[in-house]
Amino acid sequence: MTPILTTLLCFENLLKPILWAEPGPVIIWKEPVTIWCQGTLEAQEYRLDKEGNSMSRHMLKTLESENKVRFSIPAMMWEHAGRYRCYYLSPAGWSEPSDPLELVVTAYSRPSLSALPSPVVTSGVNVTLRCASRLGLGRFTLIEEGDHRLSWTLDSHQHNHGKFQALFPVGPLTFSNRGTFRCYGYENNTPYVWSEPSDPLQLLVSGVSRKPSLLTLQGPVVAPGENLTLQCGSDVGYIRYALYKEGGDGLPQRPGQQSQAGLSQASFTLNPVRGSHGGQYRCYGAHNVSSKWSAPSDPLDILIAGQIPDRPSLSVQLGPTVASGEKVTLLCQSWGPMFTFLLAKEGAAHPPLRLRSTYRAQQYLAEFPISPVTSAHAGTYRCYGSRSSDPYLLSHSSEPLELVVSGATETLNPAQNKSDSKTAPHLQDYTVENLIRMGIAGLVLVFLGILLFEAQQSQRSPTRCSQEVNSREDNAPFRVVEPWEQI
Repeated sequence: MTPILTTLLCFENLLKPILWAEPGPVIIWKEPVTIWCQGTLEAQEYRLDKEGNSMSRHMLKTLESENKVRFSIPAMMWEHAGRYRCYYLSPAGWSEPSDPLELVVTAYSRPSLSALPSPVVTSGVNVTLRCASRLGLGRFTLIEEGDHRLSWTLDSHQHNHGKFQALFPVGPLTFSNRGTFRCYGYENNTPYVWSEPSDPLQLLVSGVSRKPSLLTLQGPVVAPGENLTLQCGSDVGYIRYALYKEGGDGLPQRPGQQSQAGLSQASFTLNPVRGSHGGQYRCYGAHNVSSKWSAPSDPLDILIAGQIPDRPSLSVQLGPTVASGEKVTLLCQSWGPMFTFLLAKEGAAHPPLRLRSTYRAQQYLAEFPISPVTSAHAGTYRCYGSRSSDPYLLSHSSEPLELVVSGATETLNPAQNKSDSKTAPHLQDYTVENLIRMGIAGLVLVFLGILLFEAQQSQRSPTRCSQEVNSREDNAPFRVVEPWEQI
């Protein structure tokens, strides 16, 4: 009885081996993976078992292995996925099994991961992460990346749009527990064959520091294929910025560039522009890596032209030339169905005007009134149409319309008015002298003309003279001067 008790005591003192995989437990199909089993220096042999499989792998300890060995899989296949445990053999006997290692192979297309209502939230607020796929996957797993990987698994349910999804509540969020997440999906009968990972989703917790500003130098309406740069800046001196698109999954970040004027800014380039770039954007600033994010900037709408094949027309009532102070209406209309129309002015800092369309005389139209007209309204206008399915995707641009404002007077600055008042008496004297000289010269010309006329009259017959005078009246080189030509 004594030898048996001694063997049992030795077995209980053996350390449990440690089992892990590199590069990780989730492996892309046909990619290599290495499984490590770590025991003690006294270990002489290692064994790797796969649950549900009678075959085991044995590995003798070598001089180089010290207290661990590796089991290599050159190409990860479906049959390699499953739950593994390892043991080691020492002079005291076999150790107890390691904790299980679940080895997963990815084979399906990746799902999408998004945050509701937004991946940027204020401290103390809950957020819901939605993992969705068009494939009929039975379950979804959400993984938070980091030193201590956490995972949650939920059954999927079919959404109204035909997608299968799972909703993971996360929160309340604080500045310390924000993180980066990915999700996977799999079928119920193959729990170790997962989809590819979703794109990473980072949650940011925004604070109450002053919001930055977001603008674009190209204007809010851009065409596909063009380059677009969004600039986020502030005089607070943020050292990094993040850009968020409403409904988007990513949060790209850029370091802030400091200027001599004490301003900092970061540029986010979107090129070439695609239809997917249309939407509403906000940006955030942060003082350092560990600090909370600022309040969001005011929203900036980016509109993509040419995504609807129709081209509306733009016209102006009363003609393209209007007087300052009058009322004018710009009319945008289309034969094709449009939900709203947008009126944009070239070089304007404000966003385009948007109006709901009305249906009249078999056309869709919107009237943009401008009253009263000032010189600031002069310029080139274009209009676009959009549909209710996506208000950020526009039709082709109408032909440009040039609006001319007449009757606008310029105000001279005080220095110029003072100079003009000093020279006014001299200009008056000079004008009177010229009028006197021109009057005398006119009288002389009239007198000479009379003498010349009498000399010619004496040499011509009355009939010929009458015909010549009539001929001159019919071919007179003078024309009627319109009132606006006298100005």
